[in-house]
Amino acid sequence: MPLITVLPPDLCNKIAAGEVIERPASVVKELVENSLDAGSTEIRIEIGHGGKRLIRVTDNGCGMDRDDALLCFSRHATSKISAFDDLYRLRTLGFRGEALPSIASVSKVRLLTALKGSNAGISIELHAGGQKEVRDAAASGTVIEIRDLFFNTPARKKFLKTDSTEIFHITDAVTKEALAHPETAFSLNIDNHENMLLPRASGFRERIMQIYGEEFLAGLAETTAAADGMSMQAFVSDSRNFRNTRSNQFIFINSRPVKDQSVSHAVYRAYEGILPQDRHPLYFLFLEIDPSKADFNVHPTKREVRFEDKEGIYRFVIVHLRDIIRQSHNEYVRDFGQPPVHAADQAVSEGAGPIYGAAAAFIPGQISENLEFSYRPSLPHIYLGDSFVALSGKGGLTIIDHHAAHERVLFERLLNEIKKDVVQLLLPRSVRLPAREYGILLSNSGMLAGFGIEIGDFGDNTLIVRTVPADLADADFQGLLSDIAAGFMDEKRAARPLQYEIAARIACHSSVRGRRLLSSEELSRLLEDLEKTENPDQCPHGRPTRIFYSLDDLSKLFKRK
Repeated sequence: MPLITVLPPDLCNKIAAGEVIERPASVVKELVENSLDAGSTEIRIEIGHGGKRLIRVTDNGCGMDRDDALLCFSRHATSKISAFDDLYRLRTLGFRGEALPSIASVSKVRLLTALKGSNAGISIELHAGGQKEVRDAAASGTVIEIRDLFFNTPARKKFLKTDSTEIFHITDAVTKEALAHPETAFSLNIDNHENMLLPRASGFRERIMQIYGEEFLAGLAETTAAADGMSMQAFVSDSRNFRNTRSNQFIFINSRPVKDQSVSHAVYRAYEGILPQDRHPLYFLFLEIDPSKADFNVHPTKREVRFEDKEGIYRFVIVHLRDIIRQSHNEYVRDFGQPPVHAADQAVSEGAGPIYGAAAAFIPGQISENLEFSYRPSLPHIYLGDSFVALSGKGGLTIIDHHAAHERVLFERLLNEIKKDVVQLLLPRSVRLPAREYGILLSNSGMLAGFGIEIGDFGDNTLIVRTVPADLADADFQGLLSDIAAGFMDEKRAARPLQYEIAARIACHSSVRGRRLLSSEELSRLLEDLEKTENPDQCPHGRPTRIFYSLDDLSKLFKRK
């Protein structure tokens, strides 16, 4: 009896579904891309119960006639390619012919479609990939409805997350497609609530503003470039606008949202010497290259790409981003680079206070080896650069990272002094956010209230901030809320409780940063507060807040022992 058998078509489809359909968001992505390939200028997505019960995509594209509609659910049936060489000159988003049969094999599907300009349409229903009903129906464009995803594969269904998590991934998928195709109007309705409404935009800039708001867009620098058969339009963080997480970093190749470590690394290289440690830029890169120079067929979901000239693209991104980043940085330095001369002179004359840049060299008498290390308003200190503070006492030299120290203080204050020192904003702040961040913050507003951050729904993906802890009164609310949302959405976060993760992000975002130098009184108060914490030697992320060099250590450093 032979051991090798040919798998039946329905099993092949289910196996393919395991590669293509990871979760409801995968279905949404495939269906939206089919709508885009059909030339749609309006796409409406409706979701029920996180996409587990219902996914409906309606478009005004070219539609299909009866023959094509009946054939489209056959495996490897596609209008996108006809020969092997077509794989290397792709100008469509879909091409494998796997998505529809894979989706149909694990769900209940209804397709209603007609050719544009014709009212003679067709309605097809399938259960688990098998046709159940075919009939004539009036239609315009295409409506495809997916119900009860994974109803016949319970082992797959049990791995789906909560509705809110699946909604986040769906919103993320729609956001990426909307960013890549500003010429198309998108609407996303979740459980009968309008979650996203984006009219057609004039270009990438307007589309970013529609999704993120004007305040967010104002923190981005824009550049365009073209060379060697490549072109790029990019929007990247200016020197005032870095974040604690890698959220809102997007790469699009020929209108496809992709992940590519090489291009991402090129962006970070362009910020070399400017990007602070443990901070991340925002970026939206829209690259166009010759389709024959890229292979999108390396991953079933087409989210990865292989380049013929990887090094050429890497250099292209670095060179053309570096110019706009340097220009932005130079403007920042001109505005905030150095303190007034009289302020530095006053600090030196008092024998204490912040010393910048080259002036931060050792000043005789500024640090005394015999000075007892005590926290008092007249505490002598020297700023080394704009984050590190050197103090003498306790038989040696202590170097403090004032940002990390403040982070530890605020972190424990948030966890242990909930609802204390909360301030009511005189004028509540409105903050527009992407739909995915807006939704997850609203659903977790109770936890934020526990930290003293009271938010309300203003509609149109906009939140109203009414109260904040006193330490956050002057915070960048756009960046703060975005970082908090990233904490809620991070499925790879450490094993510690979510409350700890969110407190750490709030503390990190609101603690003192470079170019905000502390006076002697402020530094003394910070050190006193640091000593009262449970773990004064580390920030919430595990970095040291202070390093001590004894006189013996210093002697060894100078080869005196």
